[in-house]
Amino acid sequence: MFNLYFHKLKELLSLIEKDENENLKKAAEKVAQCIQKDGIVHVFGCGHSHLLGEELFYRAGGLVPINPILIEDLMLHKGAVRSSQLEQENDYAKQFMANVKIQPQDVVIVASTSGRNPVPIDVAEISKNKGAFVICITSYVYTKAVESRHKSGKFLYHTADLSIDNHILVGDTLMEHESLGVNFGSGSTVIGTAIVNGIMVEAVSIMIEKNFEPPIFKSGNADGATEHNRELINKYKNRIPMLEN
Repeated sequence: MFNLYFHKLKELLSLIEKDENENLKKAAEKVAQCIQKDGIVHVFGCGHSHLLGEELFYRAGGLVPINPILIEDLMLHKGAVRSSQLEQENDYAKQFMANVKIQPQDVVIVASTSGRNPVPIDVAEISKNKGAFVICITSYVYTKAVESRHKSGKFLYHTADLSIDNHILVGDTLMEHESLGVNFGSGSTVIGTAIVNGIMVEAVSIMIEKNFEPPIFKSGNADGATEHNRELINKYKNRIPMLEN
């Protein structure tokens, strides 16, 4: 059955490559402009969506100025059920976003497949109010099938400057079986990491075309990497404390 799962992932990636082509390019252009202006790309998500930030952060072959907004109470290891409950609280994001140093030249990527919960929506709104360009990764199919939990009635894509549709179905599952009464096989993380990595690869290409050397980490296991990476860490550590703390 894994063959069918892989096939469905390939179909989704092909669909996104076709339908989201222009939005992916626009997102990459904004990321490239941000980095050329000494900005930072912040990445936020609740629950499993937070993995997109960790995927991009401190990654060999990845861009250096990535700041994952990692709020432990909204992750899973401190209580999975509680994290879901907190994601649904209006204004909860104000508590931690007050400490996130977002500047007007920055880009903020917010991931939420359903796009209905208040915390990701508030993160996007607060980031916009600070002048940042906000990109969301969400599912239009999902949002059309559910009601918003935000007090304004908004969904995530209403707040973002640019929305990328991950085309994930309601329930975030790709597989079904006639003998099982529940669908299975999540796809949002695989698709989401492909989307954000695709944006970063395109952004690197744009910077190269502009004769700007993109700040990219070398693998710590490669010769000469320590000196190369230390120079980049020193440049960005004041805005990305997690690089050293």
